[in-house]
Formats: sequence, structure tokens, C-alpha cells
Amino acid sequence: MASSSSRSSSKVSAHVIVVSLAIVYVYLSTVFVFVNQWLGLGSSPGIMNTVAFSGVAVMCVWNYVVAMFTDPGRVPPSFIPDIEDSDHPIHEIKRKGGDLRYCKKCSLHKPPRSHHCRICKRCVLRMDHHCVWMNNCVGHANYKVFFVFVVYALIACLYSLIISGLLLIPLSMALSVFLGWHIYLTVQNKTTIEYYEGVRAMLLAEQGGNVYSHPYDLGVYENLITVLGPNILCWVCPVSSYIGSGLRFRTAYDRARGLTLTR
Repeated sequence: MASSSSRSSSKVSAHVIVVSLAIVYVYLSTVFVFVNQWLGLGSSPGIMNTVAFSGVAVMCVWNYVVAMFTDPGRVPPSFIPDIEDSDHPIHEIKRKGGDLRYCKKCSLHKPPRSHHCRICKRCVLRMDHHCVWMNNCVGHANYKVFFVFVVYALIACLYSLIISGLLLIPLSMALSVFLGWHIYLTVQNKTTIEYYEGVRAMLLAEQGGNVYSHPYDLGVYENLITVLGPNILCWVCPVSSYIGSGLRFRTAYDRARGLTLTR
């Protein structure tokens, strides 16, 4: 009980309070001010709009809480990259020296796509970024839930925008850009960190007369089910039982080799 309460209190921050107050404000103003004044809460249209908006709000809050309290993924202390594993022949190395990636701060080998978060003070599996608005890293275990939260937040803002007029235009625009960015990352199976690393790798490849391609890009559909899951009906739900350990990931090389082996 003590550890649970301390874990909950550690998630409370100024940014989390701001998000929580914003959610409460948007919900109360939409339902009890705009829906009530325009349609009337007792009317059939008013009830239908209240139920619909409440459902979106519940899913938004649910995904936000799950994303905030889900550990994004820790590197097991026993993890050691197996360079002789024929099933996973690709290993990420340091840009300088070419050694296998090792975190001196955590004293652990880094699995593919993992990075050290200076705020969480540990390495995070498939780290995308540290989100101050939920006081947690976005990584392997909670990226899908975070993505779905942004989807529901944008839907709620657009819904409220239609009802309330122009008050939520700035927030709706910001969420639209943010969601668009993560859709772009998802269809290419990239994290935010990998995008910027890829820009540098592309420039270096061009200087050497080569062409850089993201090693984890499996094609749009495969990328989508890798992040959101194989069941399309569950894409908008905060479930992620399919994600695996986060220590190894399929690459385009694996896919090409599989096609070769089937011929």
C-alpha cells in the first residue's frame, strides 16, 4: 500500500494538474453551458449529445490515466545482446567506435531502440519522448495508449468546438498537429528520437553516396499493427497485450530474409 501511494503521488505535477483541470473545464463547459443552453439537457438532442460527449471524455481520461501510470518499459538487468543469434542478426551500435550500445549511467546494455531518459534517470524501451504533461516517458509499453489518448482528446476538442464555437480552436489545432506528427511516425514505425537520428543518418549516407532507410519500417500496414495491434477493433482501446518484451523488434532485413527463404 505504501509503495502504491508513493507511486501515485509521484505522478502529480504542475503539468498533470493543468491537463486535469483542462479536461474538467472542457467537459463541464461543453455539457452544462453549451449543450444546456443550445439544446437543453432534458431534451432528446441534449441527452444524446451529452451521452456521446461523455463517452468520448471517459475514454480520453481512461487512456490518459493508463498512459500515465503504465511503466513504458525497463531494461532487464540480465539483458545481454546475443551477437550470435541468427534470428536477430541486426544490432544497434554507437555512432562513435562502433561498439554495442551500453548505458554507463544504468550500467546496462541497451536493447534496440532504447534510450536513457535524464528525467526518469533510467533507460526506457523503445523510447519516444518524455511527456511532461503526464509526468511519464512514452515508450514501448504505453505508446499505443498515449497515441489513443491524443486521438480521443482531439475528438473531444473538435466535438466541443462544434458545440461551443471558437473557444477551442487553438487547442484543437495544436492537438491536430501533434496527432498528425504521431500518425506520421506510426506509419513509418519510428519514434521521435529515431526520426531525428534518421535525419542525421540520411545526411551522412548522402555524403558517402549511399541511401539510408529506416531499419524498422515494415510497410504501412505492418507498421500500424506493430504499434496498434493486429485487431483493428481494439485500436481505440487501451490494450497492448501484443507488444512483446520490447528487447527485440522485427526489421526490414528480417522481412526481406523471410521472403528470400520462402522462394
